[in-house]
Amino acid sequence: MTSKFCVMVGAALLLATSAAQAQVKPPAKPTEPGGRWGQTKEKAAEIGTQPVRDVGLSKREIPPILEKAYNDTYSVKGLRTCVALANEIKALNAVLGPDYQVGNEYSENRAGKLAEAGGKAVVNSIIPFRGLVRELTGAAPNDRHMNAVVDAGLARRGFLRGVHLKQGCKTKF
Repeated sequence: MTSKFCVMVGAALLLATSAAQAQVKPPAKPTEPGGRWGQTKEKAAEIGTQPVRDVGLSKREIPPILEKAYNDTYSVKGLRTCVALANEIKALNAVLGPDYQVGNEYSENRAGKLAEAGGKAVVNSIIPFRGLVRELTGAAPNDRHMNAVVDAGLARRGFLRGVHLKQGCKTKF
């Protein structure tokens, strides 16, 4: 890589991190440890490591709870008690993030999203014929599988919340 290119990538990532921090309205509660700064660093790292994943040198690890959800989304085996249901929902929340809550106000960080899109555009332009490379290296099928297990995890969490409600459970998750 040329030094000019490295400077461009570094500037894009710096722009993404600084603009994402400049939210007009902070969220009511941080959704992740480290708050907004932790989320910004995580997003910048994800963008920066995308080319490595594209060529198949790195894969995202799939949490076992999501593989379990993918393999048997609507099973209640071993989840007869309210505590067991709540623990399973907590485990899913830990990997999926917080669940949808009625009444939460939606706010978007437009500057952060623009910076993120710019950073992705710069980083993703590194690999010519990126789509073909991703298919050949197995990165695209891995991403499709990751999307499928996340979808299954979301479906399982919703299902378990329904079972929890139906059983009249009062345990918190």
